[in-house]
Amino acid sequence: CRRRVIHLLLLEDKKMAKKKFKIILDVETAGTTENPLVYDIGFVVADREGKVYEMYSYVVSDIFFGEQEKMRSAYYADKLPQYYEGLSNGKWVKKSFMEIWKEFKDIVKKYNIKSVCAYNCAFDRNALNNTIEYLSNGYVKWFFPYGIEFECIWNEFCQTYANTTKYIKWAIENGCVSPSGNVKTNAECAYNYLMGTADFEECHTGLEDVLIELEIMRKCLNYGHKKLDKGISK
Repeated sequence: CRRRVIHLLLLEDKKMAKKKFKIILDVETAGTTENPLVYDIGFVVADREGKVYEMYSYVVSDIFFGEQEKMRSAYYADKLPQYYEGLSNGKWVKKSFMEIWKEFKDIVKKYNIKSVCAYNCAFDRNALNNTIEYLSNGYVKWFFPYGIEFECIWNEFCQTYANTTKYIKWAIENGCVSPSGNVKTNAECAYNYLMGTADFEECHTGLEDVLIELEIMRKCLNYGHKKLDKGISK
């Protein structure tokens, strides 16, 4: 019986070694869009099928508590009270940005992560780079380990479901149209379309948004046999 257990554990280790893991992340920021500072970061480790192996949800103490003036002008400043409640009940963990950075790098190494994914990945990447440069006084300029590839879920959605007359018709019927008349392809509209709903609203908090973006990614990657450009659209 003991030999069988060991054999099964070895088989599981081999399966894990063959898997290609991704990190899916989302950040919330204070400051300007040109110089965003991250106060909330959520991320998960998942495989291509969307199975989650680890998840993390942090409030960045350096920004949330250390940049009070910027936090009061944060785009979602009216939602800040939920963070105080979430910190008290364990929904968020308070850590310094450098502590989060170290843990992130350890997870990348542990799972041999090759790609980091986000909806509008360019923003999340730039926000994290800007924050670490700001907090290190310019000493560190890059949040992500060298060689990491970036996968934009927004770009994937635009190449698959959003690029159909069915989605365009649905978007018009459900109010996913900008004031200038363009069809919206944000995560909220994408998730509503894929789930067959029309009233879902993003929480605009890191980890909760990650979980809907993970589902969007999973569906895009399983969209027929279409080869996708997974990078950040220029």
